[in-house]
Parts: sequence; structure tokens; C-alpha cells
Amino acid sequence: MPTPASTRRAAERWFLANGLPSVLPGRARWRGLWPRSAPVLAGYAALMIVGMVIYLLVGTINVDIDREPTTAEWIVLGVLAACIPFVVLTGWLVARLRSYRARVAASTVAAVVAVVCDSINDGGTYVATTALGLLIVPLLTATGIGSVLGWALRLAVSQFAAVGQLMLRALPVVLLTVLVFFNSPVWLMAASVTRARLWLALLFLGSIAAVFLVTSTLERIRPMLGAPNPFETHTHELAGTPFESMNDPPTAEPLTLRERFNVVFVVIVSQLAQVLTVAVVTALIFFVFGLILLNPELLAAWTRNPMSDGRLLWMTVPVPNALIQVTLFLGALTFMYLSARAVSDGEYRSRFVDPLIDDLKLTLVARSRYRAATAGE
Repeated sequence: MPTPASTRRAAERWFLANGLPSVLPGRARWRGLWPRSAPVLAGYAALMIVGMVIYLLVGTINVDIDREPTTAEWIVLGVLAACIPFVVLTGWLVARLRSYRARVAASTVAAVVAVVCDSINDGGTYVATTALGLLIVPLLTATGIGSVLGWALRLAVSQFAAVGQLMLRALPVVLLTVLVFFNSPVWLMAASVTRARLWLALLFLGSIAAVFLVTSTLERIRPMLGAPNPFETHTHELAGTPFESMNDPPTAEPLTLRERFNVVFVVIVSQLAQVLTVAVVTALIFFVFGLILLNPELLAAWTRNPMSDGRLLWMTVPVPNALIQVTLFLGALTFMYLSARAVSDGEYRSRFVDPLIDDLKLTLVARSRYRAATAGE
């Protein structure tokens, strides 16, 4: 019997929400692009609103603050600190909308707000660029990249719930980084190298750690990629999903190359998101610690240079540049250590990796049922 349209649409939304758009046919990925793009468009509009607020406060979106900020510049710093939470919260609230019409309205309002804010910020100079960006978002959604990136963002936000447990497991490296933080040669290095050279060093260290993590993860999921439907013990977990009424096929279709890449990418990103979340939190802790502890005399003694204001993206902020560099370096050390623990620590794998593998098995069962139910359509 043909699969009801409502059940098929619900199954498609389920795969998109779980970051597996490769399971769907092309027509399903192209369906409803404008409402599906609503969370990203809303987040983009929120970012443009932040830029407009900064423009109204200081007359430009280029932030350049001396060591003694004015009242307006303090407000700008507060706006910048709240920027990422505001953008994420806006996208999350829009993503919770279930009505098709509500999502269409949210996408339309977000696009209008983004164009208006850009007109205020730049006098209409880059409105065409903004409009092009608004068109690119639905195109990325159509290719499936939007689904994977949206899933990765939701995963990164959800990882904060497990930060406490992961921080306990990272406690040895946190104690080690305390020693690194109070090491004057590290501060001298941070004050001497350029930001570009530092990023190259961090990319080198992070790549080594990521290779070990990716290799270990591939070894664990390789059997599932070759046999996508030997997991009958997981079928009861599909109760309440669109796949509950679908039957298991006698034999499952082998995964296509695109599906294999999608599955591997999802698992690897989830692993990296867990490790990267703790590394970022650790770096932020030391950043705040440095703001509390450092004074010009101590910084001059460690770096042999007077304090220089730091650069973050396009902004000059009243924070020592050496502190920013050291914070990035400590975050990279934490990332390397946790990547090694994720490969070698059995308790870590049983607590954080095995549940992920179980979710993947369930997803492959759902994929087999969906393919069997829609084979003749």
C-alpha cells in the first residue's frame, strides 16, 4: 500500500531533524525551502540587529575601543557579549515553530529585518550582498547542508548539559593548563607571534587530535555501514515516530556513497562537538581568570612588552592581546587531551559514544523502513 502523504512528510522531517538528508530523494530536499530556512534566517536577522544597535551607539559597526571605554562603549561590549546567545536563542525559538504558515512568516519577517538593518548600517551599500546571502540560505537547505549544520548547532547547544561531567573528566588537563597559564615563556610566545601564525599552530595541533578521534570513530561504525539493518532489538524505540507503521524489509538496501558520507560526518561531528564544547568552556574560564588576575605590571613582566589592546575579528577591545592568544592556546591543549581520552578511555566511550552509536543504529533501521515503504512511489 502507498505510504500516506502525511506519514511520508513526517518521516522526511524526522530525517532532516536528525541531520541525515541524504536518505531523502531530491524532491523531498527541495520541498518547503523557505519555511525550513526560518531558523537560519532568523539568526541572521538577529545578527544584523546587533550590528544596527552597535551602529546607533557609536556611529559605526567597526568596534575600536581604547583602554578606557566610554559609557556607550561599555554598552557595546555588553551587546557583543550577548550577541552569540541572542542569535542562538532567536534561531532556537523560531525552530520550535511547527506551523507551516508561522515559519513562512518568520522567514519573510527575518529577511525584511535583515535588509532594513543593513540599509541603516551601511546606507544601502551592501543591500545586494545581503539579499544574495538570504537567497543562498534556501539553496544550502536544498542541498541538505542546512539540515546537517542545523543538527550540528542543536547538538553543540545540547552538549552544554554534559559540560559538568566532561569537565570532571578533563580535570587533569585543567590542572596542567593552570601551570601553563603561569608560565612566562608561554606569555612571551603569545605576545610575540602574530595571530595568523598562532592559528596555523592551533590548526596543526587540532588536526592531529582530530585524526586520532576520527580514526577511532570510523573503526567503531564501519560494521554498521556494511550492514544497515541487523538491529531488530532497536525497532521498539521507533514507537511514536512516523516509522512505527512501516514494516522492516526482508533485506536492507546497501548504503549509497552519499549516505555513508552523511552518516560518518554526523558521528564525527558529534564527537568533535563534545570535545570542542569542553575546550571552549575551559578557554573561557581562563580568559575570565586572566581578566581578574592580570595587571599592566605583571603582563609587562611576563611579555617584556607594554600591554596592547586585543583584536577579535574586526574589533579592537580593551583586553590584552597576549591574554587572547594564551586563551586560544590553552583551549587547543584541552582539545588535544580530551581527544586522546575519547580514544583510550573505555568509561568515556560507554557514557558518551555508545548512546550515539545506538541512535545511529536506530536511524539506520528507520532508513530501511522508509526506503521499503516508498520504493514504488
